[in-house]
Amino acid sequence: MSNITAAMVKELRETTGAGMMDCKAALTEVGGDIEAAIDWLRKKGLSKAAKKAGRVAAEGLVAVLVDGVKGVAVEVNSETDFVARNPEFQEMVATIAKVALTVGDDVEAIKAAAYPGGGTVDEKIAATVAKIGENMTLRRARVVGVGEGVVGSYVHSPVVPGLGKIGVLVALETAGKGEKLPELARQVAMHIASANPIAVDADGVDPATVEREKTVLADKYREQGKPEAAIAKIVESGIKTYFKEVTLLEQPFIFDTAKTVGQALREAESAAGGAIKVAGFVRYALGEGIEKETTDFAAEVAAQAGTR
Repeated sequence: MSNITAAMVKELRETTGAGMMDCKAALTEVGGDIEAAIDWLRKKGLSKAAKKAGRVAAEGLVAVLVDGVKGVAVEVNSETDFVARNPEFQEMVATIAKVALTVGDDVEAIKAAAYPGGGTVDEKIAATVAKIGENMTLRRARVVGVGEGVVGSYVHSPVVPGLGKIGVLVALETAGKGEKLPELARQVAMHIASANPIAVDADGVDPATVEREKTVLADKYREQGKPEAAIAKIVESGIKTYFKEVTLLEQPFIFDTAKTVGQALREAESAAGGAIKVAGFVRYALGEGIEKETTDFAAEVAAQAGTR
């Protein structure tokens, strides 16, 4: 049996909101697998968490840049938040975004691309690491755009314009030319930052994710003693609710929760002078999904001293 540590129990409790003993029991039951323990708790009705958000542990900056009907988001990580406040680091991240807007969102291609002023992007990062004395990494990039329409952007709590810890881009495809389209796109980008949808609509949700949700729901109601004949209908109803929670067009619009984002877009079409379609979006939260190694200082010292 896997060794269930207090740190594992704490992480599961923070993720699910379940009780400490329930978290320990879940981890014991599944051999210490955090993701499996989340599902186990949900099946028992002990957790309302639909999905686990990645722990934000890495530092650095997210940059968003829009040029006409195309935009790019990039994430450059550093070891400490102190570096993110360094003007030289900020300038480098902003410049990498400009390069990515031209090169595309392949990280290796961006690294190999020319950096303004000489050398490659990769060489610039290496030089900045040597100068500042802290490791840095270009982690990811994503380009979104439309042939016709508008690209909206939003950076939450920017340290300087276009740079912050959460960056969003959303591309609205439309032949309309309404003067309110840019503001609408910005509002949708702000909604994405707040509500964190995983897809535009149900068709965009990973089938594996849908199957996982169905399995969790079915097992949960089986353990509650529901008859098999009823479970299929209950699961289908539950999946529809799930889609309303995690898909952009079905979520209540944060600027008017009486309507969904999809309804808000349809209502805006007459003023825009054409149909409006969400062609794509990207939401980068700094360090999302990266877990920074934590060190037990006392244990480390003891180990080095040979006492443990």
